[in-house]
Amino acid sequence: MTTIAMEYANIRSGIHHCPFGLYVIPSAESIFHWDGVLFIHQGYYADSTLKLRISFPASFPEQAPSVYFVTDVFHPLVSQKDGSFNLAPRFQSWNPKEHHVFDILHWIKAAFKCAALDSLTEKDCLNVDAFRYHDATSSFAALAAQTAALSNSKPALYDRDHPTMVMHKHDSIPFSEGATVARARAALRQHKDVMEAAEKIFEGHFDHIGEDESAQQVDLSKRNNGASRMITPNEADDEDVDLEEDEGDDYVDYDSDYDLNRDSTKGVPSVDPYAGIFFSKDRREEVIEVEEDPELYTLPGTNSTVNIMTQGQWMKGCPEGGEQSFLFSLYDQVSNGTCLCPDCKYPHERQKSDFFALYLQFEDYISNLKKIIPKQCPKCSTEFCFACGEKIMIEKTARQNGFISNDILFHCSNIQGIILGVGLSMLEHLFIEQTTDGQVAATLTKTTKKRKAREAVVDDMDEDDDLHYGTGNIRGKKAKGGTGYAGAAKEDTTGQIEALAAQRTKDEKIATLLCNIRVYLPSIQREGGGRTCDYLVHPTTLAHLRRRFNFVSSTLLRNDSLSDMSDRSVLYFELFDWLQTISNHEALASMMAMPIMVPLSIKSMSTKKGGSRATRERTVVYEGSSGPRELLEAIVIQAQAALKGLESTKTNSVVVAEMTEEQKRITNDHKGKAKVIEPAQSLENQKLETFCNRILSTAKAIDRSLRETKGNAFVDRLHASLPKIPSAHSSTEVVKAGNSEEETQKVYVGWATRARFEYCDLAVPTSNKPNGQEDDQTPNYKFHFNTEARLLANADIPKRSLAIAKELAVLTTNLPVAWDSSVFLRVDETRVDIIKCLIIGPEGTPYQNGCYLFDIFLGPSYNQSPPSVKYMTTGGGKYRFNPNLYADGKVCLSLLGTWSGPGWVPGKSTLLQVLISIQSMILCEEPYLNEPGWASSGGTPQSLAYSANVRRMVVNTAMLGMLKNPPEPFGPVIRTHFRLKAKSIREQLDRWLAQDDGKPTSGDGGYSHVHPVSKKGKEDSTGSGSSSPFGKDIKALKALLDSLENGDIKDEENMEIDS
Repeated sequence: MTTIAMEYANIRSGIHHCPFGLYVIPSAESIFHWDGVLFIHQGYYADSTLKLRISFPASFPEQAPSVYFVTDVFHPLVSQKDGSFNLAPRFQSWNPKEHHVFDILHWIKAAFKCAALDSLTEKDCLNVDAFRYHDATSSFAALAAQTAALSNSKPALYDRDHPTMVMHKHDSIPFSEGATVARARAALRQHKDVMEAAEKIFEGHFDHIGEDESAQQVDLSKRNNGASRMITPNEADDEDVDLEEDEGDDYVDYDSDYDLNRDSTKGVPSVDPYAGIFFSKDRREEVIEVEEDPELYTLPGTNSTVNIMTQGQWMKGCPEGGEQSFLFSLYDQVSNGTCLCPDCKYPHERQKSDFFALYLQFEDYISNLKKIIPKQCPKCSTEFCFACGEKIMIEKTARQNGFISNDILFHCSNIQGIILGVGLSMLEHLFIEQTTDGQVAATLTKTTKKRKAREAVVDDMDEDDDLHYGTGNIRGKKAKGGTGYAGAAKEDTTGQIEALAAQRTKDEKIATLLCNIRVYLPSIQREGGGRTCDYLVHPTTLAHLRRRFNFVSSTLLRNDSLSDMSDRSVLYFELFDWLQTISNHEALASMMAMPIMVPLSIKSMSTKKGGSRATRERTVVYEGSSGPRELLEAIVIQAQAALKGLESTKTNSVVVAEMTEEQKRITNDHKGKAKVIEPAQSLENQKLETFCNRILSTAKAIDRSLRETKGNAFVDRLHASLPKIPSAHSSTEVVKAGNSEEETQKVYVGWATRARFEYCDLAVPTSNKPNGQEDDQTPNYKFHFNTEARLLANADIPKRSLAIAKELAVLTTNLPVAWDSSVFLRVDETRVDIIKCLIIGPEGTPYQNGCYLFDIFLGPSYNQSPPSVKYMTTGGGKYRFNPNLYADGKVCLSLLGTWSGPGWVPGKSTLLQVLISIQSMILCEEPYLNEPGWASSGGTPQSLAYSANVRRMVVNTAMLGMLKNPPEPFGPVIRTHFRLKAKSIREQLDRWLAQDDGKPTSGDGGYSHVHPVSKKGKEDSTGSGSSSPFGKDIKALKALLDSLENGDIKDEENMEIDS
């Protein structure tokens, strides 16, 4: 009887000791019988409320208890005769030293999951018919659904012989026939814990409360979101009230089976530990935090001192639900007062330094815990745990094998909560220290944000790494110092090598600490089997992971360079191990989808002097940001692009006819004259491929766990909100007539972000092959560099493949997008070295809102040499839009090797740099200044005339021409761009017409006649009014904008340019 009581005490000692959704309570008749109820939320038995009974034999724990389902259950392991449940598949031989009641409870819950059902064999089954039905999925699902429906019928719920708590369908509180709604509410308000509240009801403590009082009870499912929340245990213990429901798309409702808030529509709790809390990225929380001057602790046997973790440090962060009360309780329990011997009650004094001394090394902290946690009472010699005060039961053989030193830290969930809280605090401080030590990390891990075109380029390239500019000031702006001038094309990379080595050392230090802490994460897949604390997760564990680990993980996951992450794989592999370990535990998995609360602002308040140490209050505003799974998706997109780059540049597989014996002999000739040698994949390629596959497997593992704990509908909604690369442009963006400019810009940027990168088919259909190529199986492409591309059709160059893979990874998520200017890329789905680019001209330039097309080919020596780039928007070779953009399509840029000066740096320069250089420094405010020697001519009549001539070319070719006959595959992009910005473009056209100087358009950009003179010696002016060619182009363009807005022009339509 004592053993059974201890088992129940063990289950009740923490909320997580029972698996989520399963409740048990000793029967009033005898402690040898326990009544229980299991709520199932997903799978075949979704929405079931199953009542059960556990019976203990007199010889327990030597013999296992028996489990019987009171509710009729159609299940392979449940007998239809007496409801007995088969424990054998999990406990083939009961071991009283290893197995406990909570193990049985976990097996009861697991048996209703699809994975367990699929693993059963016929010999395991007490209901063979159910086992056979399981092969017919639809029939089995129907019978399981029938079980669920019957389990919630009144006869099943209100069985007089089974005093188990069930879920009220409307009031969302637990009750039994003997407990009215009012009594249940009062009990829950006083005792919080469901089991304890039920016991008090059955003992008659709430008999004085009548049913008529229920109307006066406070609804516990409402929470106030208005006031600041003080991080103190007193307020955390007050009644929690739900945040007001956010009707937007960005919230996720996390319910729980141990919180008081329930899903009233289903009447059953879920496995999520955050009940009724609405997590939204738009949410803000104002929290008052307390800072204290730390106490110092002198390490035994040394003169060295370390800080002791203060209560303020332990509890800092944005609180959810009742987290603060759990944190306060654990800190107070193990840092103050005494720990009594479980047998003789001899007191053992506790000190804060026992568990909260912040050693310089985590290994030293763990060594100290191994020494102090196993206590032997000097009075009765009982061995007990100093963290929880319970006995340590260890067999002699286990002691000889080192159990004490190796497994004592897994004895209870208290130790788990302490180690993770202190360890993650150490990690947080180390991470901040390492990432803010100098500017190395910031330099190596540059983050390309969404930015305006005019501001983007300088962050992504060397100052000299550009086109041919002159010097001289541009209307008061800083001169483009030395850009484009001839000079050394090489640079000293010594500093970079040293910085990379320093970064590698820091990463290894952080990864080692992460690895050492991960040992103590709850993991039911632990080598050698799960320990007690792996199942009994301490309530503070999730709090520490949310507040401390998420800070580190979110910072690392925001890295937008797959190449950098791959180079730092020692750290990122460890990060992925953490994410998978967390997602594999049903008590932790949901945090992968939770928005991360990050500090938005910190305001210092009063300083109080109390005793020897001062305390300070500060108000911290926390704001929701993307959660771990959402942040991981951006990396998943890069990894998929990199794998596609590695795969599609390999040699195409060809079906080879069977060789004759003679051919085989020739092939096997040791001289190798006829031997075909497949190029081996380089080590670097393999490393990147392994890294990318690990990213994808981590994301899949998280999704799989979320489906098991949150359901398919939840994960489907999550996926719908994640960033993705569309396979084709199919969405139609709508701008309503009453939309403000801000709303219109938001729609435009959202569309451009989704449409900026796509894979498409750029190959010419086989039937359209040129004469003489009918028998050639190599495809042609709608592409300027078609000949060069066809020559590399079957090439396999590992270094090139690696460079292309890394380029694609960056381009998928880092192309600049803004209302002012955007860059769109289309990559052939089978030949990722064939690329087309469309740049929207930047605002404030004569190129504004024009569409400029470029063909790009990543040649055989890429990235050792720059890409080949051809400008295609030339009006059929008539117009030179810029000193750097020739009418024949040549792009003059030192990065491309088409101009002298600091050029392409192998392994460092990127295609993204080239694109941003063109966008920001070629398509500039005064293109006249790009000509060597004219850089000091800013604002001169010649410069203004040049810009006016560019505007005329832009309207005729880059706007009207592109809209009438959009080039493949950018038709949808061009039409959507002009439709969404129609109002803004009309205003722009009116300004341009008013600014026009009335001169004719000069195809060479205006070099030949900035002030053209006719044969009669007069200036050749055609006027600047609406009757001029420029005015007619503007009128025609406005008419097309009207047609676009009215829906008269569809995406599939092309219009020939008027002659």
